Amino acid sequence: MKKSLIALAVLAASGAAMAQSSVTLYGIADVWVGSVKNTNNAASVAAGAGAGSIRQAVLESGGVNGSRWGMKGSEDLGGGLKANFDLQAGIKLDDGSGTSTSATAFSRQSWVGLSGGFGSVRLGRTTTPFDDVSGTSNAVFDSALAPAGYVFKSTGYSARQNNMMFYQAPTMGGFSGAISYALGEDKTAATSATDTTSLNLTYGAGPLALQFGYQVQDVVNAVPTSADAKFTRLGASYDFGVAKAKVTYGNVDNVGSVNGYDAKEYQLGVDVPLSSALTLSASYASSKDDKATGFEQKRTGYGIGASYTLSKRTFLYGGYESDKATNNAAADSKHNVFAVGMQHRF
Repeated sequence: MKKSLIALAVLAASGAAMAQSSVTLYGIADVWVGSVKNTNNAASVAAGAGAGSIRQAVLESGGVNGSRWGMKGSEDLGGGLKANFDLQAGIKLDDGSGTSTSATAFSRQSWVGLSGGFGSVRLGRTTTPFDDVSGTSNAVFDSALAPAGYVFKSTGYSARQNNMMFYQAPTMGGFSGAISYALGEDKTAATSATDTTSLNLTYGAGPLALQFGYQVQDVVNAVPTSADAKFTRLGASYDFGVAKAKVTYGNVDNVGSVNGYDAKEYQLGVDVPLSSALTLSASYASSKDDKATGFEQKRTGYGIGASYTLSKRTFLYGGYESDKATNNAAADSKHNVFAVGMQHRF
């Protein structure tokens, strides 16, 4: 009798523990097929076209979002406090390989943390606060059809960092924010350790949404021409009902950690819902370098795309993007892409 009671107590305790914790397997499968054309740039030269152009038929992974799979979970610790974790790996659907160039198992996310009324804390490898808001107001679904991805220099930031301490504030009155600090762990006898500091501030209430992001990537100042790269992003969107207007401003100080190499850029876009399932989106982007001396460039591009929702987890998308770089000391280069794709979330 006692053994039976003990067994029932163990089962009850186990059931309660299981009810208070959960682990979820999740992911995104995103692939597109189309063509890419490069003219007078490094891609066409590398393909043997010299100063001409080359068009390539492609089937690629991650047209709107990078394909991935992961495991995440949380445990209720009581009093509104939860323990959380996320392990996420990138996948290339076109060949089945991982997106990491090293032996990293979970290159997209690998962290553990706590959350509650104070917000949330993550420790490990995760996205920076700058990355969390970078594409929020980018039209054409912030996808491979969005010209900002090819035109902007401020997309050259490091989206994920190792050894990161990340804090996300709770939302109050539509306002929220996040800050992170990543340790470089690369100090030597001759140089200090590098680090990355990132933050964002956001607002979202009613039809208006605003985002601000800032990130500083420290560099070892081994030569006088090197300097910390600093990224700034401002974004805004307003939903008029019949259409949603989107605006993005970007700025980079010391592009590629080169002292005095700066860039300023902007994007204008609109999303137009044609039905409950079909959305049309268009975008124009421009970016201009500011250098004291040497090679300079201005880049402009446009894109148009559409998405069609098949279910809560699956949609089709397609469109066209074209961009051009005008150089002060070389021939102009051009790039365009036509794509049709599908995304499924699980």
